[in-house]
Amino acid sequence: MKKLVQDFPIQLQEALIIGKNYRFIAEGKEFNNVIVTGLGGSGIGGSIVQNYVFDKIKIPFTVNKDYSLPAFVNRKSLVIVCSYSGNTEETLMAMKEAMKKKATIVCVTSGGTVADIATKKKYDCILVPAGMPPRSCLGYSLIQLLFILGHFSLIGNQFEKEIRKAIKEMKDGESDTQKKALAIAKKINGKLPIVYSSSHFEGIAIRFRQQLNENSKLLGWSAVIPEMNHNELVGWRQKAEDKAVIILRSNDDFDRVQTRMEINKKIIKKYTSTILEITTDAKSYWEKAFYLIHLTDWISVQLAELNNTDSTEVKVIDFLKNSLAKV
Repeated sequence: MKKLVQDFPIQLQEALIIGKNYRFIAEGKEFNNVIVTGLGGSGIGGSIVQNYVFDKIKIPFTVNKDYSLPAFVNRKSLVIVCSYSGNTEETLMAMKEAMKKKATIVCVTSGGTVADIATKKKYDCILVPAGMPPRSCLGYSLIQLLFILGHFSLIGNQFEKEIRKAIKEMKDGESDTQKKALAIAKKINGKLPIVYSSSHFEGIAIRFRQQLNENSKLLGWSAVIPEMNHNELVGWRQKAEDKAVIILRSNDDFDRVQTRMEINKKIIKKYTSTILEITTDAKSYWEKAFYLIHLTDWISVQLAELNNTDSTEVKVIDFLKNSLAKV
């Protein structure tokens, strides 16, 4: 897993080439809504893109992580099917429902049944390299979502320039990123991690928590500000030195959110002394996003290494899938 994390900038370069070279079958479509359907490592890219397009896309954008689709899906819907393996049962069922509803379907996968159906039905299907854990292929799937939205004129192409700049910055700062990740990992080791962020980094906070789950083999949770100020903040009532709070911050977080973060820190410090901030002063959304993703991915594998844990192994998920296959 360490090698896969280290090669994340290279993966982004390859993903840009894949997206630029893909030739779409569907052309000139107008949609009433967009749905990205996918789970786990295949679905988190949809959540991050959802944050990015929040103030850019003119139609509803929904991320679906279930067997079924929202009732509003119809022939005026764009359904993007994301399954790295191509065999995710929830995603396949949602895809079949989209087919019944005559939605426009575009697939992002490395193969499997999703690719087979797309070939048979002549759906657009962007193929990404196979053979890796889905969570390590975020760059491949996320960037294809942007190219799909760009193809249908739902967003502009500014993201390409931003991502290229982010790639350069990650490569230039790789050594410092690894050192910073190790330092943070040592501070939160042995504690239950709690990740907070502003709403526009919610997908990245969720990604960090999921990487801690799968790579570090840790429980934890994530929440966003200001929403958690209306509920979770009240839960901080007793000493919790076994918990570590990590706040993901940006220099352009909304000013009232930044004020809330400072007040939250004062409140939470009464109960745990481990409060860390990860801040990015990068200029563009994707420079900020990929810096945070790359750094937090490194934290998750560094934590695994500190605890002599195999960051790649996910036997319990394999057991679950095998058990479901018998039912």
